Amino acid sequence: MKTFGIVGWKNSGKTDLIERLLKELINRGHLVSTIKHAHHNFDVDHAGTDSYRHRTAGAKEVFISSRQRFALMHELYDEIELTLDEILPRLAPVDLVLVEGYKRERHQKIEVHRAGTKGELMAPHDPTICAIASDVKLTTDDQLLDLNDTPTIADFISRKVGL
Repeated sequence: MKTFGIVGWKNSGKTDLIERLLKELINRGHLVSTIKHAHHNFDVDHAGTDSYRHRTAGAKEVFISSRQRFALMHELYDEIELTLDEILPRLAPVDLVLVEGYKRERHQKIEVHRAGTKGELMAPHDPTICAIASDVKLTTDDQLLDLNDTPTIADFISRKVGL
């Protein structure tokens, strides 16, 4: 499966860009899925729901299904976090998987950088970052893309992955 990543520091606009890219790429006729990395303990269901009760009672996996969607929750307990290569085979086949985060994995990526982003650019230190999408002018040797020009960023990704 073709994968392409979007990385950047917290509040840099990664999710906003992925949301816009999803709409653009789907409008072009592509099937697209996403993987989002979370750095903290997160919950997809909430106290009081049946799935939450199953999970907190010790179920290793909880599969929730309805007419509109399904979700599989897998508790790691004392296991190590899955790598991107371990996650990808679990997805249904699509044309492209957009990956938010996983900045240390070795897939191709765009770094998102906005005015006010805290932290220095990652691109100069990471050869897997092939462009920077920014809303400010930057002095860099990396390819610069206008963060607000979603069609051009979608074109760039499409060329890079061979869509």
